[in-house]
Amino acid sequence: MAETRDTNIKLNSRYEDNVSFLKEEIGVGASFDAVCREFRIGGKPAALFFINGLADSDPATEILKRLMLLDREQILPDTLDRIMEEGIPHFQVQAVETFDEVIGNLMSGLGALIVEGVSRAIIVDIRKYPARQPEEPDIERVVRGSRDGFTETLLVNTALIRRRVRDPKLRTEMLQVGKRSKSDICLCYLKDVANPDLIDFIRGRLEEIKIDGLPMAEKSVEELIAPGSFWNPLPKVRYTERPDVAAIHLLEGHVLIVVDTSPSIMIAPTTLFHHLQHAEEYRQSPTPGAYLRWIRFFAIVLSLFLGPLWLLGALNPTLLPQPLAFIGPQESAPVPLLMQFIIAELAIDLMRFGALHTPTPLTTALGVVAAVLVGQLAVEVKLLTNEVILYTAIAAVATFSTPSFELAMANRLARIFLLLSVGFFKLPGLLFGLLVLFVFYSTTRSFGVPYLWPLIPLDWGALKSILVRSPVPMENVRPSILKTLDPFRQVAPARKPKKSYENGGEGDAGRDKEGGAARKRSRIKKTGMDDKTEGNNRGQE
Repeated sequence: MAETRDTNIKLNSRYEDNVSFLKEEIGVGASFDAVCREFRIGGKPAALFFINGLADSDPATEILKRLMLLDREQILPDTLDRIMEEGIPHFQVQAVETFDEVIGNLMSGLGALIVEGVSRAIIVDIRKYPARQPEEPDIERVVRGSRDGFTETLLVNTALIRRRVRDPKLRTEMLQVGKRSKSDICLCYLKDVANPDLIDFIRGRLEEIKIDGLPMAEKSVEELIAPGSFWNPLPKVRYTERPDVAAIHLLEGHVLIVVDTSPSIMIAPTTLFHHLQHAEEYRQSPTPGAYLRWIRFFAIVLSLFLGPLWLLGALNPTLLPQPLAFIGPQESAPVPLLMQFIIAELAIDLMRFGALHTPTPLTTALGVVAAVLVGQLAVEVKLLTNEVILYTAIAAVATFSTPSFELAMANRLARIFLLLSVGFFKLPGLLFGLLVLFVFYSTTRSFGVPYLWPLIPLDWGALKSILVRSPVPMENVRPSILKTLDPFRQVAPARKPKKSYENGGEGDAGRDKEGGAARKRSRIKKTGMDDKTEGNNRGQE
């Protein structure tokens, strides 16, 4: 076992001891990117430690220039305070006392300044991570809407969220997870909206993580904090790469988990219906948005049940009504139908893997080879029938229409389970498979929230907003299942009289005009004279 040194000890005032300890711990000389720049501040020895590649050289150079120009009188007495107040022109500066804090900040990209006679280190935020610019996510594209997406840099991601939610109650708590990786994780929520019990639960699960590192970032975090069985394929959190999607869930009372080095933000808790919604529905008016949502629901149901139902009809034609008697192969095939479906499902996954690992200029050629050569030859050699290829292709297209890739993979496994149940036990197998899936979905929970809510338990008001995309003026309350501190998103607007431009000039002004005319007619009826006649009479008097 490799020997590890205790770094949770305090620095002392001996410059040589502090510098030599840090050089050995971070590997100055052995690692080319671990840098120690030694110089003098007012005649006192000093050293600036940083990691090349994570630190920005421009502010580091400016700080060195400023410190080298200081005289001895400018740093005495109280060297540490004088340097922090007058010597470092930077807005993020702090003093730490232990080597563990120094090393943790260095590995995060910050700089550490060690000065002779000072028993603390000065930490300066000079980091600059290699990062790409925000781009539109490939999975969650929209016809209209913003084109910026999350990146692998945590600070950029939190800035994209704050740009959309400019609320002082927005909290972004930073935690470090991983004994060796020291991965930064940000817990993001609205303090006066989100359920405090939910926040404390997620924070506690993150603090309980005892692992050396998180190389797979957000997926490793999900498996470590999401309660329930590890072998449950249903996603317990929703992933998104769109800041607007993250912001709307934040306003509803959800908690965001942002992991550094990952462009995917986790939303917790979530239900099955959260994974079925897409930003495109809210970038259209309510009626087209509801249409798009119904099409998506239909496609997901189709991906689950089309293949098993066709297989049941082909294996047991007596169950089919006369108009559907054409279902099933017209001639027997050497390969059983169940095996054909399994081969077709595996072929779809193989083609997906091939497209994923094929260079972009060759993906078109791969599609031609897969569709024309493999598909056509499989039919000609009677390995697969045309109907099996047709229904597998429809199910595959419907699967790709699922907004959540994780839910799509879970539904694929559910479809294979139903195919096996029907292939071995026919109608009883289908009924048994449906019962198993229903119990499985209904007993799954995401951070205490039932997975089928608002269907089970039934919440008709929330269910209506899922079945039909509600107009924004009608979205007045937050999801009740989240038990938020503030249940209302907006006050229901009072019924106001229409303005003149809303009613073709016949609004309030029109009503006033009509009222004046009515009063005039009433006066004429009573007195027998109008305003003009009455005025003339007054003039004669």
